[in-house]
Amino acid sequence: MIGRIAGTLIEKNPPQLLIDCQGVGYEVDVPMSTFYHLPPLGEKVVLLTHLAIREDAHVLFGFGSAEERATFRQLIKISGVGARTALSILSGMSVADLAQAVSMQEAGRLTRVPGIGKKTAERLLLELKGKLGADLFSAAEASPGGDHSADILNALLALGYSDKEARIALKAVPKDSGVSEGIKLALKALSKA
Repeated sequence: MIGRIAGTLIEKNPPQLLIDCQGVGYEVDVPMSTFYHLPPLGEKVVLLTHLAIREDAHVLFGFGSAEERATFRQLIKISGVGARTALSILSGMSVADLAQAVSMQEAGRLTRVPGIGKKTAERLLLELKGKLGADLFSAAEASPGGDHSADILNALLALGYSDKEARIALKAVPKDSGVSEGIKLALKALSKA
């Protein structure tokens, strides 16, 4: 319903902001990762948003990047994880850190976030596997230029190899290899293992 908001930043009270859009003030809840990158009061701000409609309230959540909003939306789909918990997760760790934790299946990193217990962390790892981990983690790892390791990794994962197997095989591929050449070399390395 409301996908983006642009206006003047009037108030900052973590985690809530007040943004004036042509005379209408919108209260927007943001994760701390977005909060730390906000301009000073009185400046223009643009946020991607997610509107949560509950029986007792309509709450607008704001994000500095499309990745944050997409991750938030993945998190709130999980049973037992509401909008406040999802906001807490994004405040406690970056999208890349969350993706890495999911990719490596590290529940301990998630339990460091306030409000996330062992069972919730394990549920998050299970539910997000394949939806968040490999794609975002490899995108975060990919360096600009001729490095195609992210594409090679995603291809190996699509072929059914585990994340661990794919990463080990990726080490056998020279950094300057093209995607198809890299996949062939990685598959050769996997066949020898």
